[in-house]
Order: sequence, then structure tokens, then C-alpha cells
Amino acid sequence: MRYCPPDVVKATRVRLSKAFQYSPLGTILSLLLTLTACAGVSVPGSSSTASTPAPTPTPTPAPPSPPSPLPSASSLTISGTIPAATVGSSYDATLSASGGTAPYVFSLASGQLPAGVLLADATGVISGTPTAVGNFVFAISVTDSKGLSGKQSLQITVSNSSTTPGNSFSNLQQSTGWASYGQGPPDFVDCSPSPCDGITFSMSQGASSPSMSGSAAQFNLGGTAVYTDALFNNHLIGAFSSQGLPDNNHTLVPTYHTFTYDVYFYGTNLELSQAVEFDINQFFNNLGFIWGHECRIAGGHEWDVWNNVTAHWTPTGIPCNPVDNSWNHLTIQVQRTPSNQLLYQSITLNGVTNTLNQYYDPGSAVNWYGVTINYQMDGNSQQSPYTVYLDELTFTYE
Repeated sequence: MRYCPPDVVKATRVRLSKAFQYSPLGTILSLLLTLTACAGVSVPGSSSTASTPAPTPTPTPAPPSPPSPLPSASSLTISGTIPAATVGSSYDATLSASGGTAPYVFSLASGQLPAGVLLADATGVISGTPTAVGNFVFAISVTDSKGLSGKQSLQITVSNSSTTPGNSFSNLQQSTGWASYGQGPPDFVDCSPSPCDGITFSMSQGASSPSMSGSAAQFNLGGTAVYTDALFNNHLIGAFSSQGLPDNNHTLVPTYHTFTYDVYFYGTNLELSQAVEFDINQFFNNLGFIWGHECRIAGGHEWDVWNNVTAHWTPTGIPCNPVDNSWNHLTIQVQRTPSNQLLYQSITLNGVTNTLNQYYDPGSAVNWYGVTINYQMDGNSQQSPYTVYLDELTFTYE
């Protein structure tokens, strides 16, 4: 029903009154329809009344516009050139921050830097000597003195050097020169041959199954004395070298500074092991550099590293969960710095790399000279006997 203005209603009524007198029926009907379409108009001669006209709806006001946002605080931005890197070559890149108030603090927000490369939090300098190839994706965050922060994703690509390849010894599990010893608490003094001090241990080479190369080495530990160990050692460079590098003039060993221990190991019941240990050792000028890496299994499924000064294991917080009845691939990378510190760089187990970048001072080693590697098996609280196989053991040195 539509509303008609009063003047329209009045004019229509006048015309209708005249139409009853002079107009044909069609005109009268047309005027009647006009009036009945208008709210509140009575049709002449009718007793009925149209309904009260609906009030004109009041438009709903539009919601108020949201207040304009306050000007945001300026965000920090990180810039800098990130060049490609080469294994074994010195690397240096500098990041800078803008948009805030100095001093700035830089940190690694996610991802990882190449092994051997570190970020200086006060300067934004990324430097070091990469030790492994790969594409390393990471994010750097920066915070200024007023609490503003920013973040930037970056990537460093590390490739092999085409001019200075590293030296390596391959399939050392097949090599001559292995010696074996028992050790027990509290002093862990070497004893040999097996059995000794309640410890039984052995190594046998040429195992075809399980094996990856067709010639794995089998290592065994048992006995009656609990929490005792079996240590297997090979002198690679220097005195008693099994690789033909005795270095009688003591000119080679002091020049080496970057080492990689790469090995596959296999156990049918590794949970019986208190720990398995993989060590890289360098001795010269009465200094002892022992990069000890212990995978605690029954001891808590965590990697520890050796502190040469305190002669104690230091937990890293990195999990160690090798898989039973499967070949586990382990790669350990370490470095001796120009200032003669031990740098624990990274541990890669079954394709997962954890970067340590932890520095320790060396110990003393009077009359020791050379580069050696260790493999060690630790007994649990029951001295439960167990066996581990090593295969494709490669040691790289530069």
C-alpha cells in the first residue's frame, strides 16, 4: 500500500465527484483505483476504511567509521650482502640494522648457520670457516635499545673447494692399527688384553652381515664389572701411524685444524648400551685436543661433549636416538681454532644436523704427538653384553 500526498487525494476526489456526473464508467473506475491505492482514503459511497498508513521508516544510521590507526612505531630492517661460501675457506659477511635506535643486538631466530660459522650479536658479523657443503636457510632477528625488533630470512650456500680438497682415510673399520682396552671406575685406567678387571671386549673385522661395504667391523662389550667400558683406538698420523704418516719431523700434525668423523653404526639392542662414544684427538706441543662425543642411550638419550680442562662430560641438550636393527649414519665436525681452542661444530645423526658451535680450552698431553680416533662402548648398570657394528668409517682432515 502506497502513501499519497494530501493534494493528490484532494484533486482525485474532485475529479471523481465530477466523473459521477459526466464521465463514462471507465473513467470512474480508474479514479477509484487511484484512491484505493492511497493509504487512509475512503472511497465515496463505501463504509469500509483503508488501514492506517505505515510510518515512513527511519533509515538506520551507518555505523561509525573506525578510528584512524595510530601511527605505528618504525620497524627495524636488516640489510647486508650474503656471499656464497666455500668449505675450508674463511668466510665474512656483515649485516646492518636501520630504523631504530642503536645499539642493536643480533641473534639467530631460526634455522642454522653453516658448521664453523658464527654470528656476532653486537656487530652483525657472520664469520668463520665452513666445514660442510649445503644450502643453509636461517632467520636473523635484531633488537634496538628501545625494544623494537625486526627479522630477516637469509641463506648461505656452501660448496666444495675446487682447489684445496681435504685429505681423508676411508673404510678405517678395515684398517690395521686398532688397539683395544678395558676401562672401569673410578679411575678408568686402561687394561688389556681382554678379559681384565671384570671386563670382556673384542673387535673382529670383515663382517659381511650386517654390512654396507661387505666388510664391517664387529665390536663387543660384556663382563661382570658394571659401568665399565671398552675403548678401541687407532693412531692415524704421527707416532704409530697405521696410515703411513709417522710425521717424524713433527711438521704435519700442527698444521691440521679441521676434522670430520663420518661413520655408520648398527646395533640389534642399543638400549643395552649406557653410551657409545666417538672421539677425534690431536696432540702436539704438550697440548691435548680431545673432541669427545658421547651418545648417552641408557644414560638418557642425549649427546655430551668432553671438557678437556675439567675432564668431565658436558650435556648439549641435543637428543641422541639411534635406531635398532638399522644402519645409523653419524657425521661429527670439529675444528681447532687459530688460538688453539677446541670448537665443537656440529653433530648429524640420520640426516638431522644439530649445530653446537661450543668452544673449550685444550688440556695437557705431555709427550703425546699425533692425530688419533676412538670408538668406545660403555656398559650399563647390569653390564649387559651387547654388540655394535661400524662400517664405512671415513676420517677427513685439513
